[in-house]
Amino acid sequence: MGKSFSSNKKKDNVGETKRDKNIEKQLVTEQVKLENEVKLLLLGAGDSGKSTISKQLRIIHQLEFTKKERMKAIDQVKNNIIHCSRVLIEGLENFGYEFETEKNNDICKHLITLRNEKFDDHIEDFISIWNDAGIKKVLERKNEIQLYDSCEYLFENIKRFGEENYIPTDQDILMTRVRTTGIIETRFQYESSDFLLYDVGGQRSERKKWIHCFQNVTAVIFCASMSEYDQGLFEDRNKNRMAEALMLFGEICNSRWFADTAIILFLNKRDLFEEKIKKVDLNVCFEDYEGGCNYENASEFLKNKFISLNQVENRNIYTHFTCATDTDNMKHVFENITDFILSNTLRDVGQN
Repeated sequence: MGKSFSSNKKKDNVGETKRDKNIEKQLVTEQVKLENEVKLLLLGAGDSGKSTISKQLRIIHQLEFTKKERMKAIDQVKNNIIHCSRVLIEGLENFGYEFETEKNNDICKHLITLRNEKFDDHIEDFISIWNDAGIKKVLERKNEIQLYDSCEYLFENIKRFGEENYIPTDQDILMTRVRTTGIIETRFQYESSDFLLYDVGGQRSERKKWIHCFQNVTAVIFCASMSEYDQGLFEDRNKNRMAEALMLFGEICNSRWFADTAIILFLNKRDLFEEKIKKVDLNVCFEDYEGGCNYENASEFLKNKFISLNQVENRNIYTHFTCATDTDNMKHVFENITDFILSNTLRDVGQN
């Protein structure tokens, strides 16, 4: 009996040792995988379109939005429309304009305090306000108010949003503004390589949290809005958004944390910039700009403004003109930058 007990004990020890080795092997494999993971840090000022880019990445790599995320987006869509309505009504009052009809004057008193749960009961009221001649005059001065870029899209689709069984589409989620707080991680695969994208809150109050993402980053993607050269910040309306983006890019580009890191610049909202530059000269922001209301001249000038801030020798800034809400455009851009990052990574490995 003693021999049998001893034999069983030896078998147990062998089994435990085998399990330990398997666990150890698994841990080593996971560690190697983490070390080889390509880490991308997505930075930029608030309202630059960073979060939209992060969402696009999920769509491009077929990382479906969950049912829970889509249900949450219903409230976000409604919140966005309520916010835009308030901003437009406040703009009407601040600019000294009036509603076209007394009816709309009465409607605005209800909309200014409206909550999400009552949204569906006021669809026609929102439409009436949106179509008012006074509001159209406010929209001509939208650069002077804090209006979401997606405002027109939201109001054009408002009847659909009010339907009983409404579920947000991918495009609805892309066009919905949700302020990023903290850090959002998105993992995806490309060419058999694992990527991890960090999206960090853009407003001034969020920037101190970026430090946690800085170590071992393969590349920084900096997102700047091209179209906001005549607009004030969400946090400080007296400060120009383009000036803020340039200042922030200079800080990131020349930070000691990124001395050996690839920097990729997304000049975003290309579509909005192309329309605005026809009417608003870039010299409202840059006195040294002399290219007139011409997209090619203005976009090249902006690109050079950002690139000139780089003080790191032998570093190229890889620039892309982007439209974050355009899936085809972003798919092409992401293929380019991931190919670039992988080729650089392989080259660095070969040199070591």
